[in-house]
Amino acid sequence: MTTENTSRPARESYGPVPGGRPGDTHRPHVLRVGPDDASTVLVLLGGREGSAGVFRPAARHLAARIPGLQVWAVDRREQTLSDLSGFTLTPEAARAYYLGGTYQQQSAETAPEAGEWGLAVLLDDVRDTVRAASDGGRRKVVLGGHSLGAAEALLYAAWDFDGHPGHQDIDGLVAIDGGVHHAFTGAGFSFELSLENAKGWLQQTKSGAYFENASSTGAGFGELPELAALWFQLAAVHAVEEPDALSPLAAVAPEPYRSGEPLTNRGFFGHLVDASMHHPGFKINSGRPDGSGGWTDDGPTPLDRAARAFAATQPGSWVWYTLNRLMIDLVGAVDFTSDGDLAQLLGLRVQHGQEIQLPFYAVQSGFSNGTVGQAAAKVAAESRIGEFELHTDTAISHQDLLLAEPDSNILLRTLPSFLRRIASGEPR
Repeated sequence: MTTENTSRPARESYGPVPGGRPGDTHRPHVLRVGPDDASTVLVLLGGREGSAGVFRPAARHLAARIPGLQVWAVDRREQTLSDLSGFTLTPEAARAYYLGGTYQQQSAETAPEAGEWGLAVLLDDVRDTVRAASDGGRRKVVLGGHSLGAAEALLYAAWDFDGHPGHQDIDGLVAIDGGVHHAFTGAGFSFELSLENAKGWLQQTKSGAYFENASSTGAGFGELPELAALWFQLAAVHAVEEPDALSPLAAVAPEPYRSGEPLTNRGFFGHLVDASMHHPGFKINSGRPDGSGGWTDDGPTPLDRAARAFAATQPGSWVWYTLNRLMIDLVGAVDFTSDGDLAQLLGLRVQHGQEIQLPFYAVQSGFSNGTVGQAAAKVAAESRIGEFELHTDTAISHQDLLLAEPDSNILLRTLPSFLRRIASGEPR
């Protein structure tokens, strides 16, 4: 059962963000969900692997529930490097296109400009997005993100744009299972960076290591940066288009994902997203194998809901190419300050964290074992934030927060009241 309001289907559009630097062909794009005459816009940034499409189910629910709200889900500029064209073909043709290696792969030679896409470039893009959403100050803007996207939203608020604090551009902050101040420590991800290691990492980037492959290697898909994204989306396309057919992917999947029994396309996709032993950040609580190669739903996120989100192309749900230059900066900015030699080396301008005076909403799953909430509370305590709320559901996963049905989703149950208060200007 779901409380989602389907009587007012939200208007949707997708396109590039206005503004940017002259001659820059790699503009961020935005999925807009909700009325064009909205008085409040929620701008959402994806995580390390998350593209705009992963927000579509939540965006539709929020826009339908909250009158006058439009949700903007951002595709960062690196998503323009992803070749999603094969996913518009039949499942068989898509399989041949991607597993046959005929898709457009990217490297330092094909995308030379990507080596300089660090945090400053990203936050300039976010500022263009926030300004467009604000429409000259006629609309309120709440900025948020999921996972590392939550860190980026907080860093925007603290960033110095040539003497202008980022937090003055927005009306509220939303952190979905992520943040600064070592928020991911409880999940086993410790982001420590010495000055010497930063210099070495920067040198590698300048030598052509523009894209990192930790998502693919950590999840057992292989060495190429895009492999995790390819496999998740390819499996989702098969599950959506031919759910009960015998999976042609199961037998050729990377070793960690091969099954000892025949699986349907739906069963293989369920097996893929349920493989939490490979990467806890990818896990979805959708159900279990049905004993005959298929899948039985008994979790907060129905498998078909996740498959539809992951299979989409306009926009997609997965970032292919995570930027090394951006990751260096995000690790360097984890302490939420510009103090020290590391910040000076990287050109970090996190200068206004203590001045932030905005309503702040944070939510955490069981992913971090509580360190996301601790980090959010630290941001609130060390700033001028007066309205801070934290919600926790340890029974759901990092991805469930975006994809679970509304009745089972603490984000969708609690965020609407926060957004309504901002829209109306009411105190807590």
